[in-house]
Amino acid sequence: MGNCLRPAPDEDPTTLVFDEEMLEMNVSYSWDYNLSDLEAAAPCHSCTLLDHSSLPFFILASVLGILAGGAVLYALLRPLFHWQLYWDRAVLVQVAVGSVLFSIMVPIQAPGLSGAFVTSLCHVAHLVSYGSAFAQALLIGYHACLGPKLDASQVPGLRLGLAVGLWGVAALLSLPVTLASDTSQGLCTLTFSGEWGVLRHINAAACFVLFSLLPLGLLGAKGLKKVLGRGPCPWVDILWVWFTFWWLQGLILGLDSLVRSKALVLSACLAQQALDVLLDLAKAVTILHCVATPLLLARLCYQATHSASPTLPLSARQPSHLDALGGKSKLSSHLSS
Repeated sequence: MGNCLRPAPDEDPTTLVFDEEMLEMNVSYSWDYNLSDLEAAAPCHSCTLLDHSSLPFFILASVLGILAGGAVLYALLRPLFHWQLYWDRAVLVQVAVGSVLFSIMVPIQAPGLSGAFVTSLCHVAHLVSYGSAFAQALLIGYHACLGPKLDASQVPGLRLGLAVGLWGVAALLSLPVTLASDTSQGLCTLTFSGEWGVLRHINAAACFVLFSLLPLGLLGAKGLKKVLGRGPCPWVDILWVWFTFWWLQGLILGLDSLVRSKALVLSACLAQQALDVLLDLAKAVTILHCVATPLLLARLCYQATHSASPTLPLSARQPSHLDALGGKSKLSSHLSS
């Protein structure tokens, strides 16, 4: 994906072009520029990983994410699927729904798909994609901390209220990126410019806190409570792998926000190029989460099912069958007598 080849101009960078009017002017100029000054003032071109050639990647990830997420949702919601899970099934369903919603919106944000979107659809795409990602992070975090307490105290309506509150917070956090989304030349992009410039920093702060600081905080809390032996530790399971797909995104967006606000200055062009490449790489990794999340949910449910209701061996099931036959024979002999 991407193309880093940019043709270099044939002109000498030290060549200055004058028009005829300037040549006719009887004004003497003194030029003190040198080659190093011109090279420093030249624009810094970065490699673009996610360009028009990455459209198949977006479409493939979207299709696989929708199919895998739909299969997991069907397994979670069908009435005949009886599980004895230590996890709350409602949380698993909401995480799966968030993954499917993100998968549906992936093609709309693809750089190679142009000319088919209006501004309102672009707003909806960013609202749903970022809102679902924030909701998944909040759901995993709250259940890791409050899961044991919620299982111990079955308060009516508490889980429903928490779910509605978490999705509401996720929607509010996604408003900055929604307002900054727009269509440019038929492409659905983010335009943090002008009066919307502050929204970039708000979105970067939200991503950094939820995607980078939250998993580090959960790991730190578990380690601290395990050492001190105070209270239940946050639940650790395979679903925590979800944060690995978003951790780099939160970190790089926070770093990019510092650079754009001039709080952190990158003097070398190579450093700016590396930051731009990492931005595209982090976005590509986040798109992969819509395929990985249903697999993580399926693995979690498989582990919980087999640990909660292990299959009895054949020798353990034989006596009950023999006892039933013995009971029938005793009953028939009793009736004959």
